[in-house]
Parts: sequence; C-alpha cells; structure tokens
Amino acid sequence: MKILALDSSGLVASVAVAEDDNLIGEYTINYKKTHSQTLLPMLDEVAKMIELDLNSLDAIAVSAGPGSFTGLRIGSATAKGLGLALDKPLIHIPTVDALACSLWGCADFVCPLMDARRNQTYTGIYRFEDGMLKIIHEQCAVGIDEIVNVINRIGEPVVFLGDGVPVFHNYIEENLTVRHSYAPAHMNRQRAGAVAFLGLQYLKEGRIESAADHHPDYLRLSQAERERKERMQAHE
Repeated sequence: MKILALDSSGLVASVAVAEDDNLIGEYTINYKKTHSQTLLPMLDEVAKMIELDLNSLDAIAVSAGPGSFTGLRIGSATAKGLGLALDKPLIHIPTVDALACSLWGCADFVCPLMDARRNQTYTGIYRFEDGMLKIIHEQCAVGIDEIVNVINRIGEPVVFLGDGVPVFHNYIEENLTVRHSYAPAHMNRQRAGAVAFLGLQYLKEGRIESAADHHPDYLRLSQAERERKERMQAHE
C-alpha cells in the first residue's frame, strides 16, 4: 500500500510518501513562507525525486485538525483536489495524534502542545503500549492550565513537544509538579512521515473517506467567528 501524506496544520509544511513499512520520501519546511507558497512545490519536488506516479497511490492522508485555520484549509483543499482528480480516497488523521507519534516508543506519557493563541493549546495525552498508540486524553482545545492540571492529577512523567512548548514553557516550569522533559529539535514538530505512518494503519483498518466528504476538524471557532459572536453578545 502506498500513500501520500500532507501536513500543513501548523507552522510546519510537510509532504511524505510511504509504501508499506518504508518512508520513501519526506520534505519538511519550518520557515516563514505560507503553506500556499510551499505545499504544492514541495509535493512536486518529492514526486520528481522519487519518480512518483500519482496514479499509483492507494490513498491520500492529511493532517485534518486541529490547527491553524488557514493551514488546515490549504492542506484539506490540496488533499481534496488530488483525491477528486485521481479518484483516490482520503484518510482523515487527527493532528495531535500524528504529532504524538513523532515520539513513538517513548516510555513516558506524551503531551503535544500546539499554540492556539489566547493561552489556549491544541493538545492531548498519549502513551505507547504493546506497540500501539494509546489515547489517554483525546485531542482538544483547552487552556494550558487545564492540561497541566490533568497531567498533575495523572502524576506520571511526561514529555512535551510541539510549537506550543516555547510559548508555554514558563507556565509549565512554574506549575507542573511531575517530572517532565521536552523533545529535541528533530522530533518536536509536525511531520508528514508521522501522518503517513498513521495513515497506513487507518488504511489497513478501512478508515477512509471520499474526497467530497472530507472536512477539517477545527475544534473551535476562528478568530473572525469569535469576534463576531462577541459583538453580537455585546449588543444583546
């Protein structure tokens, strides 16, 4: 089974192609350019380098949220367009689950932190047992204080990763009571390789959807929607 994987859910843009247990190619950029500038050129470059015939794909896996509203829309639109053009199914991958897989095999609990602004984070809690990813706390959008309180109640060592780590580092150091650490640079951001890894598992389980049916999981209102709601409430 061969799948194309896309992740543009955060600051990172990443494209990967995997076949069975092999990661054939991956292109990841963590820079200032927008995903609309990078994602398709990266896909084109990967396809050229590995001589990929897009028609040979079995499915397209996409990091489907939560995350940046613009980034998710770009990733989903790209995946939907390819799925419709190639008549291939899509695989809907939870962003935070895929991010946790970057630390596959870690003995401690794993807590991805994505910066959702306003002291909010897209996060979850995971651990690896018997070669499987076990979800302890499903991905969610909460205040950093809420997830820290949950970890304190669990009372077990935890590893943090994600672009929210530098944002919430001081709060974690001041308020977390359990032993904790932070993933190193080569393991602490989104990777399409991790999306591909979960995508292959989902494909084996038949967890696919049509391109037409695919929609991102935002988990919360966009800034524009929040501001509109606040204005309406102020006038009530």
